[in-house]
Amino acid sequence: DKTAVEFADAKLTYRELDARANQLAWHLRGLGVSTDSRVALAMERSLELIVSLVAILKAGGAYVPLDSSYPRERLAAMVEDARPAVLITTRELLEKLPTEGLSTVVLGEVPLEGQPTHVLPLSALPGSLAYIDFTSGSTGRPKGVGTPHSAVLRTVFGVDYAHLGPEETFLLIAPVSFDASTLELWGPLLHGARLVVFPPHSPSDLKELESVLTKHGVTTLHLTSGLFTQVVDHNPAALRGVKQLLTGGDVVSAPHVRRVLEGMFIPVTACYGPTESTLFASCFRMTSAKQLGTAVPIGRPIGNTQVYVLDASGQPVPSGVTGELFIGGDGVARGYVEQPALTAERFVPDAFSGALGARLYRTGD
Repeated sequence: DKTAVEFADAKLTYRELDARANQLAWHLRGLGVSTDSRVALAMERSLELIVSLVAILKAGGAYVPLDSSYPRERLAAMVEDARPAVLITTRELLEKLPTEGLSTVVLGEVPLEGQPTHVLPLSALPGSLAYIDFTSGSTGRPKGVGTPHSAVLRTVFGVDYAHLGPEETFLLIAPVSFDASTLELWGPLLHGARLVVFPPHSPSDLKELESVLTKHGVTTLHLTSGLFTQVVDHNPAALRGVKQLLTGGDVVSAPHVRRVLEGMFIPVTACYGPTESTLFASCFRMTSAKQLGTAVPIGRPIGNTQVYVLDASGQPVPSGVTGELFIGGDGVARGYVEQPALTAERFVPDAFSGALGARLYRTGD
């Protein structure tokens, strides 16, 4: 009966979220969704978005977020690569989406009241797909990265980059199509914490960001490094009440971190990691300005993760010598969907772990 999700003035308890997600999951199962099925999802941030995400996983499927602001051609390419069988969306967004060949579930128009509210027989396994996120496409056609359940669990359990527990309140501020949402969604929901959903529009309205943070008592906040810099420059008061702040996605500004540590006494964690390693590979948690030099380091690997700096022949370089960063451990994605050659090129055998089938992701960094 504890609050699971809040959006504006509406909320769902864990009991209500569970029941509603089970009803949609039974409907999806009736459409053939099971282990490793891909379910496209195009929705604005809302309570229904969270219900839909949980329902897809309960049915055994993997969610494929589609951002309706993308050009139709790009969305069509994503659908072509991810090959979902089902699309969940709303009437308002339907005309913007490629729907050919998809079983379409328009929320609010599908009768779910008669569906059971009890949980479905489990079909997903640790290695089953949980979601497919697409890279930005800045170096060509966007690539769909297949992330298994075990990688999500590695990201939010047994970690020391932040405190994750039932007393925390998180903010979902990232688009679900952006891998930062992995922490913002499953960090709270897998720990019995409270998830606050930011309104559908952009978080760049810093006054609205302050209003949401204050109204809902957000304690754990993840901001991209660019948004972090904006908040500290223009509205640092928005961070009052936040107890732990995470930032990354680009170079993190040391002077801005220093201002937060010295002026607001909020621990700041700088995180590094490509989508292919499930959000974070390494983090550097700062509680005092004494830990800071002129630059913010990317830190050390998070739990169940290994990071190597290797030379061209795949051997570790000595300290201080330049090499390429390789990431291993439970956070490594399954690969690029429907692109076996590219997967084989970037996800290479792990010669260091000794585990059968273990792979390293070569970052190019």
